[in-house]
Amino acid sequence: MITTQQTNGRRPAKTTGQTAATHAARRQLNLATRHQLAASGIPEGTITSRTRPGGPWQRLLPRVYLLQTGPPDHRQRALAAVLYAAEPAADPLSGDTAVLTGAAALALLGIRDVPHTPADVLVRAPRRLTGTPEVRPLATARWPRTIAVSGIPSTRPMRAAADFAARSEDPDRIRSTLAHVVQAGWCHPQDLHAELRAARLLNRPAIRAAASELVAGVRSIAEALARDTLTATDLPTPLWNARLYTPDGAFLASPDAYWPDEGVALEIDSAEYRYTRDAWHATLHRRLRLESHGILVVSATPSMIRDTPEEVIKALRTLLTLTTSRPTPPKAQARGHQQLPPFPGPG
Repeated sequence: MITTQQTNGRRPAKTTGQTAATHAARRQLNLATRHQLAASGIPEGTITSRTRPGGPWQRLLPRVYLLQTGPPDHRQRALAAVLYAAEPAADPLSGDTAVLTGAAALALLGIRDVPHTPADVLVRAPRRLTGTPEVRPLATARWPRTIAVSGIPSTRPMRAAADFAARSEDPDRIRSTLAHVVQAGWCHPQDLHAELRAARLLNRPAIRAAASELVAGVRSIAEALARDTLTATDLPTPLWNARLYTPDGAFLASPDAYWPDEGVALEIDSAEYRYTRDAWHATLHRRLRLESHGILVVSATPSMIRDTPEEVIKALRTLLTLTTSRPTPPKAQARGHQQLPPFPGPG
């Protein structure tokens, strides 16, 4: 959820002559820059003494201080990176001179398994800023629209995802992270594809493949693996995550893959997400709803698709070629799904 937080619940440490400084700290999760402290009339010697070991303040980054004795949380570390990169005289919360992006911004949105250190922070080109082990400043001439996530100036999710992909060398991590951003509903796959194109990232095969999968409707690594497996066969191309409706227009289900002409669905049941009794029952009820409306279902786990794909393909081929009469399948509607043409390469 995108919100603006005033503090993290800890009271800033009380110091003589600190009234003006604490006003900034309240807006900034108990954080303040050296410039803000000096502008509030706090002498350099006082800043130095209060940030010594055992003192009431902590130096998190060069010229960035935490005005409390307790350890910083992940939001404070993220905002500290923005304060470090922002121009000294600017309001760091405005997002005008520094803004969080990449994995650190995605982590604030709840995207799992992204390495958020060092934190990527955009600064306006041609400005250059020395990085630290915790902060990686990235100069850009393409300044983004910004949002506040937990009070921290951040790029929008699709720009954060593109900046993450630009700096990742792991194809699986790129594939997984982009899928999580779309699956969580933070952006539409077409918008993400447009952002990747604007950033000139579609020349990279791993990013191009991940973007193509998302536009086609794939929403997870397991589905991407299944798509790779099916693409290598002569089976018809299915719709991915199509929304199926009954003939009277009521929503029925959204199987992972669906062949509308044959009325066949592939459901990928991952134990990671089906480990509770209620979740397992929900899976069975969804299959019963599909079958009650004439949909033939093949169920498989990700490991089955990975280790014994021939068995899954054989089962699908059998159902796709059945001629036995059965109830008319429900209407299927794919929203935002399309197959991208082959990428011609650089140019």
